[in-house]
Amino acid sequence: MCLIVFAWQVKPAFPLVLAANRDEFHRRPTAPSDFWPEQPDLLAGRDLEAGGTWMGVTRQGRFAAITNYRDPNRTLPAARSRGELPLAFLTGSDSPAAFLRQVAARAGDYAGFNLLVGAGNQLWYFSNSSSEHRPEALAPGIYGLSNARLDTPWPKLALARSRLAPLLEAPTLAHDALRQAVSDRRLADQNDLHPLGLRDAMDRQLSAQFIVTEEYGTRSTTSFWLQRGAGSSLAASWEELSFDPAGRETGRSSVAFSCAPASQATGA
Repeated sequence: MCLIVFAWQVKPAFPLVLAANRDEFHRRPTAPSDFWPEQPDLLAGRDLEAGGTWMGVTRQGRFAAITNYRDPNRTLPAARSRGELPLAFLTGSDSPAAFLRQVAARAGDYAGFNLLVGAGNQLWYFSNSSSEHRPEALAPGIYGLSNARLDTPWPKLALARSRLAPLLEAPTLAHDALRQAVSDRRLADQNDLHPLGLRDAMDRQLSAQFIVTEEYGTRSTTSFWLQRGAGSSLAASWEELSFDPAGRETGRSSVAFSCAPASQATGA
């Protein structure tokens, strides 16, 4: 993933509300989100090159997502694929805190990443962008994540947060409206990028929320929420749109399902 905006425990009936874009080279083989035959409780897209995923949710209410961390000083291939991290959490049973402690111990095996993992009433964040960075439990709020640390104020991220906030005031949620929070194709003003150290032509080309270039761009947009039901039950609603290099929609996947009670989804 390359742009995620999400509300965590802001709207009582909807503990997690999210919109996200996955930006990737168009030549990289990908399977759109679906339940995996060998992991029937897992709903996620699949990277067919390395075998992992960038975002997913399970029937037990476990959630994970990852973005790359943009670091020109770390361009060599890493020993392990970042996509294995969300997959490992989604198919495991560890709590977010326990899982991220294990990840932190081997963080140097991966190229730069930002990782979100959640289960039950917990959502945690970790980045390997600094040896001093530690796993962090997130307080209720509206957050944005792109290719720098959580809430780094890149223009496209600030725009996404400003668009998500009013949607939470509506009595119901709609996938079309959520997608609009991350669908702007306009490039950022160059002056807004300079204070962030983003100065070259490629930085500006990638400054749009929704990226359209021949070789690299937004491959999919996902909108997703968890909704509280009776007692401690949860229901998930997920919609993913896929796009070609010209930014035209090529497929759509819409899934809704009930999750295990949150008390059963916290892991060990």
